Amino acid sequence: MPPLEKAKLTVRNARVEDIEGIRTLMKTVYPDMPAYTADMLRGQIANFTEGQFVALYDEEVIGYCGTFRIDESIALAPHTWVEITGGGFASRHDPTGNMLYGMEVCVDPEYRGLRIGQRFYNERKALCERRRMKGIVFAGRLPGLARRIKEVGTPDEYVKRVQARKIRDTVLSFQIRNGFEVIGVLPEYLPSDRASLGYATHMKWHNPRYSADAVSTERKERLHNKTTVRVAAVQYMQRQVKSFEEFGHHVEYFVDVVADYGADFVVFPEMFSLQLLSIVDQRLNAEQSIAELTKFTEPFKEMMSDLAIRYNVNIIGGSHPSLQPDGDVHNVAYVFLRDGAIYTQEKLHPTPNEKRWWNIKGGEGCSVIMTDCGNIGVLICYDSEFPELPRHLTDQGAQILFIPFCTDTREAYLRVRYCAAARAVENQIYVAMAGNVGNLPGVENMDIQYAESCILTPCDFPFARDGIAADTTPNTEMVAIADLRLDDLEAARNAGTVQNLKNRRFDLYSVVWRAKE
Repeated sequence: MPPLEKAKLTVRNARVEDIEGIRTLMKTVYPDMPAYTADMLRGQIANFTEGQFVALYDEEVIGYCGTFRIDESIALAPHTWVEITGGGFASRHDPTGNMLYGMEVCVDPEYRGLRIGQRFYNERKALCERRRMKGIVFAGRLPGLARRIKEVGTPDEYVKRVQARKIRDTVLSFQIRNGFEVIGVLPEYLPSDRASLGYATHMKWHNPRYSADAVSTERKERLHNKTTVRVAAVQYMQRQVKSFEEFGHHVEYFVDVVADYGADFVVFPEMFSLQLLSIVDQRLNAEQSIAELTKFTEPFKEMMSDLAIRYNVNIIGGSHPSLQPDGDVHNVAYVFLRDGAIYTQEKLHPTPNEKRWWNIKGGEGCSVIMTDCGNIGVLICYDSEFPELPRHLTDQGAQILFIPFCTDTREAYLRVRYCAAARAVENQIYVAMAGNVGNLPGVENMDIQYAESCILTPCDFPFARDGIAADTTPNTEMVAIADLRLDDLEAARNAGTVQNLKNRRFDLYSVVWRAKE
């Protein structure tokens, strides 16, 4: 029998649609500290969906709890917040880690009488037991330290007095009551936490149901449960068309083909929709051409989204110049998921050629897209030559990077190709590239094309010998298709010959994204 009324208070795993609510909550709870950016929260959810929780009261986010898995040796060693969390993205999440690390708990002050913190701690313990981890580690705030430092003398003495119940700290006292033991004090853990003077208590909880044999069984199960994703890259021939409908038929042909092969993703080239300019009767200069092409934006989006749904394929629709509200034109990659959702990724770095000929301006933002077949990122051509961008996407949990490109000479192509291969190695991700071939007489700045589309892998034993899962014949219209095992990425990142992501020196460097939010 269903309840008479819907529950007012619920605790569940966090979703992408909760992000703005979480950010609003954190600004309320920590008005004097920087809030997580949307990309950081997206990274936390993408990297370890099972470990992020929200508390909702009447569908409003009133609490957030963030965790990730990590190896015991790292969790118990001295560290800072930036080092252990990968700059707030939970990017050091290790799917085989034997400890659960608590990176965040915050509750709206108006709802603290509802024991939200207790509920979150219970969720953490249940997750730890369910996943057969050794225990939970975190660094806890000391919000009363700044107020009492003259009285107690040192942070260590402050912690001892709280443990002895001579003084009370709202956070530490609560954690001790929940069975966590103090194993040390971490200096300079979070310098922006002025109330704690940057210090934090290093806390640990032991899982009473932990068994080394159970952990070994879980790891064997993970090895046998392979997740395979089929990816297709279309090397698209630029040719004259007489109508938008004819252009649509060409595009549908390739979507139909890759759907017959059971592809989960298909990527088209950068600016492949420039083919539509062959419809225009009069000759236009380069800037006029782009302005004319922006008029096809809505029909293009409608057609591509319809194809993604009808053929059950996630489509990375190359890129298409799009008019912005301020009058600027941006080079935009539209991603059409087979559930009907549409995402965008703007080109952040227009080439000098694009700026001069087409007056295209650079966009903002670089966010991972969570799909039914893993987490993906998209970078348009030149953007792949800036290593900070793929690293930012990888921090958010990207497993496959799609690069639609448009190059006119072999030298230009190889710049993108070599950088794409480097990105695959640096970030231990798959990279799929798709470019144009052929030519468009009468269309300015699209005179000739050169492409060898391909699907690249990291260079290690689980992958193709040369780091190439599939490639194409140069300057020939065709499709490259490859099966990519996401579990192999996980294995390489955590137990490969080299472990680029795990071995980063977070104590020396990191990519800091200056988000405009």
